[in-house]
Amino acid sequence: MPVIAVVNRKGGSGKSTLAAHIAAWCARNGSSVMLGDVDRQQSARSWLKRRAAELPAIAPWAVDQKNMLRVPTGITHVVLDTPGGMHGFELARVVMFADAIIMPVCNSMFDRESAAQCHADLMALPRVASGRCRLATVGMRIDGRTSAAKTLEDWSEELGMPFLGALRETQLYVRSLERGMTIFDLAASTVTQDLQQWQPILNWLKPTLYPPQAANDAPEQTPVKTVAKAPDRVIAPRPSVAATLGARALNPAPAQKAAPARLGSSLSGSLMPAQESMVHGARMSSQSTARAVGRPVQVSSAPAMSRNVNSGDGLQIPQFLKRGG
Repeated sequence: MPVIAVVNRKGGSGKSTLAAHIAAWCARNGSSVMLGDVDRQQSARSWLKRRAAELPAIAPWAVDQKNMLRVPTGITHVVLDTPGGMHGFELARVVMFADAIIMPVCNSMFDRESAAQCHADLMALPRVASGRCRLATVGMRIDGRTSAAKTLEDWSEELGMPFLGALRETQLYVRSLERGMTIFDLAASTVTQDLQQWQPILNWLKPTLYPPQAANDAPEQTPVKTVAKAPDRVIAPRPSVAATLGARALNPAPAQKAAPARLGSSLSGSLMPAQESMVHGARMSSQSTARAVGRPVQVSSAPAMSRNVNSGDGLQIPQFLKRGG
């Protein structure tokens, strides 16, 4: 849930005006938005009481210090109107939950000095310093006939803050707010210039308020299920060790072919020593095989082929062993 906070220590900088317009724009986009009034003057709450029922709904929210940011269910976006003079723990709590902060600044020496001190306190907080909570400034009540906008832009750049633009001084803001409205609720033909001034601000807010849908990445997680295909290779029937040895005893194969087959066997390495001990003439079973008179001669391994061809137990040596010797 995106949270946008409007922060400035100095009173009368236009925080409530900016917060009300951001909330109204979200409501116009079909979002379930709540305007959280952290300001002790409850300016935003008073404005919402004037708002007509036929306009896009904005949920009121009076936030106290004990219940801050306990958002009711169903709300998808939150805009916080903060009080002047906020600092210390109160400022840190807002930043802790905010995804973006907009600082409205009027063009006067007092406003700029106060905003610069507020900026320094914000940059001391990890979420702002690391960029996890975005920060930008907006010029408020700017006379277009002066160089006030340029002055604020230069001042903001010196501090390293993005300057999103300036909103002009006009009675349209005053009259619309008195009726519980914003310029977004007025006819577009009457507020063309103001909507153009708002466009850079909205463009900066959109990635935070409406991030790209994560559903596009969901299909990429499905290949994890391919792990289930691994048992298909293991389930394939394989002859047991006893069956393999029995088959070799009944149908001896040439030693030249038997040895490579054994070395290339798919059996695990832990089974190979046990298999070697079961082969006639192997190093670990030479004594037991000498007493096994009358049993069929099994396929011998390389060590057995290096022994004498003449058998001491009277057994007939197969012809393929003689060739291998």
